[in-house]
Amino acid sequence: MYVSIAVLNFNGRKHLEVFLPSLIENSKGHEVVVIDNASSDDSVEWLKTHHSDVRIVKLDKNYGFAGGYNKGLSQIKADVYIIINSDVKVTEGWIDPLLSCMEKDPRIAAVQPKIRSLQNSGFFEYAGAAGGYLDWFGYPLCRGRIFDTLEKDFGQYDEYVEVFWTSGACMAVRALPFWEVGGFDEAFFAHQEEIDLCWRLQMLGYSLYCHPKSVVYHLGGGTLDYQSPRKIFLNFRNNLMMLTKNLSIVHLFVILPVRLVLDGLAGLRYLFKGRFVETFQIIKAHISFYAHIGYVLKKRSAFFMKNTHRNRVRRLSKLVIVDYYLFGRKYFSEL
Repeated sequence: MYVSIAVLNFNGRKHLEVFLPSLIENSKGHEVVVIDNASSDDSVEWLKTHHSDVRIVKLDKNYGFAGGYNKGLSQIKADVYIIINSDVKVTEGWIDPLLSCMEKDPRIAAVQPKIRSLQNSGFFEYAGAAGGYLDWFGYPLCRGRIFDTLEKDFGQYDEYVEVFWTSGACMAVRALPFWEVGGFDEAFFAHQEEIDLCWRLQMLGYSLYCHPKSVVYHLGGGTLDYQSPRKIFLNFRNNLMMLTKNLSIVHLFVILPVRLVLDGLAGLRYLFKGRFVETFQIIKAHISFYAHIGYVLKKRSAFFMKNTHRNRVRRLSKLVIVDYYLFGRKYFSEL
């Protein structure tokens, strides 16, 4: 398999300077490509000066995570793309476990490593931890991270397991299935586009895994802080778009109204805490979702009826928001 490691960059020279040398050193034998989302800093000039062996794909504007990767990867010929954030520190031998399982099973479309926090290395990191899942209401969670609670990694999730989604912070994905489902949905711009992608991959009969023998460390919030208003807007809007695109009609009519109510309660929770900006972002997310409803339904009809494996896709039969807030079950192992 020909593998290309793709790093998406937007004004991230400081991250490239810190993390790119380690990535190159620990990825020998594989092409490293930096896809630049029209950075206004000196990222591209720095790359040309200090890493002339790294291929640069320059885009004409900032297309976000989803559009940036789609447009960049379309210019890269490879059997497997390894998508990795610019603020991820890799370890020796990190690639081999990811590729070995893909070589053994052609129905595995994507694999992620175990992702730990760079700032607190004994703990999992928010964006992926030890593999992602969705609960019955469509809330994302990970082995090692539920909502904002991060677990310490003491080997409790070291088994190689199938997961619902693999992290966009670092994942190996086969090029053919990636394009077979249309790549990332560019309307998402950023956040949860990898969950949407993984959902569609499963509906075409592919599976996804986390391989804990591959370990990387993620700084997190390198482009957009986890608590930023923009991130709140994107997460709330994109989650509703994803559910509308991918749920069965029966589940959609049951779950979507409940989610709209729960989102409203989340907005009230922020309001009572005096966090008016966050409340406004949730309202704004819903307005944007309604504005995109025609697009979402069109995407749904274009893809949903083509697949033959809808019944294979399984979310967790858990109401994680209830377990977390009412019963205090903060860890994945407690669910």
